[in-house]
Amino acid sequence: MKFAPRTGRGAGPLNHLRTHLAVGAATLATKASQISGRGSGGMIGGLVAEKIDPNIMANLGGGRPVALVTGTNGKSTTTRMLASAVRTQHRVATNEGGDNMDAGIISALMAGANATHVVLEVDELHVPAVADRLNPKVLVLLNLSRDQLDRVGEINKIERTLRECVRKHPDMTVVANCDDVLITSVAYSAKNVIWVAAGGGWLGDSVSCPRTGGHIVHEGEHWYAAKPLPTGERFERPTPDWVITSDGILSPHGKTSDEVASAMPIPLNLKLPGNANRGNATQAVAAAVAGFDIPLAQAVRAVEQVDDVAGRYSTIQLGEHQVHLLLAKNPAGWQEALSMVDRSAEGLVVAVNGQVADGEDLSWLWDVKFEDLSSLAVKAAGERSTDLAVRLTYAEVEHELIADPLAAIRACPPGRVEVLANYTAFRDLKKALLQAAKEA
Repeated sequence: MKFAPRTGRGAGPLNHLRTHLAVGAATLATKASQISGRGSGGMIGGLVAEKIDPNIMANLGGGRPVALVTGTNGKSTTTRMLASAVRTQHRVATNEGGDNMDAGIISALMAGANATHVVLEVDELHVPAVADRLNPKVLVLLNLSRDQLDRVGEINKIERTLRECVRKHPDMTVVANCDDVLITSVAYSAKNVIWVAAGGGWLGDSVSCPRTGGHIVHEGEHWYAAKPLPTGERFERPTPDWVITSDGILSPHGKTSDEVASAMPIPLNLKLPGNANRGNATQAVAAAVAGFDIPLAQAVRAVEQVDDVAGRYSTIQLGEHQVHLLLAKNPAGWQEALSMVDRSAEGLVVAVNGQVADGEDLSWLWDVKFEDLSSLAVKAAGERSTDLAVRLTYAEVEHELIADPLAAIRACPPGRVEVLANYTAFRDLKKALLQAAKEA
């Protein structure tokens, strides 16, 4: 396997040899995992490689142009879209499987050793360390909301961590969602920032200013902090450079500010559902155009072609049921996913687990507006189906508790069944559905 080793201080022959040994051992570990049926091997390969060569991420980066995508929701989708756009002009290494911590990133870099450009989704807590190693050209900031409180902690901690990362990398182009208060705070002092009005449907974590602690006032699309910054300046929603509308994308590309204001939007016809994905697409296009000089029309066409992200939004036939899968991982994601549910479906299965990868603290269930589901026949499923059933009871949603998601689907009347599941529930159910479909 070829790779472009890091140059400069500390990158001598010994490091070069160690990286080669690490890549070789990781390749063997990955193949062993695949042959044994334990998984794709992406994680184990990266873990093995990093144990042998702690500097392998920086060495494999090799000074290539890198884009990092982070946020509580939409990382995988936006990364897929951005990679698709950049791929119209370059060879791209990316973590399409969604493994967004160190081991998964190392595996993606090994798999894409011959690529010229790198596009990675990165867990919010891992962004600073990854940025220090790969020196990204572009950082895409999507949104911040409560997620996995037992692992991550309060969201303001993440905001401060990302803000410090932006400060340490002043030459990095930051593509930031100005409709999100916390993201705006992260990017507010960036030297090279591109503001995108990508939407902000979830306002549950936008009630106070992360820089002053004062109240945030929302006036239509605009927002501002009631308390001024120490400089006397008002902390408020920046004027966006890019905007997503119901008609398409308003872009500053090749236009003056006056021309942007009077411009016609560029049509955006996505294969993926939901307003959130239209915002994700706009940030991906902005990053591709501003960060990598991808022609605007090519970038838009590329993101429009993305039709699947690790099986999310897919439909699987199971006997007499057409099972439509939706993934939701936190209050912001659940709110968006609930808006995509087909209210005319024959049934709805909501599946919730509480494993480490999901976050074992399920208090967020009480932030989700399940009351909107009262018109559907609902099945409560998953390892934490009892917790979910309690929440549905208080929401006055009539439901049936069937812990096994596959059994819950089969208990629905024939026809279309909508399934909302959090991370491990989605992963396990998709695997069970594909196996059941294969055996039918």
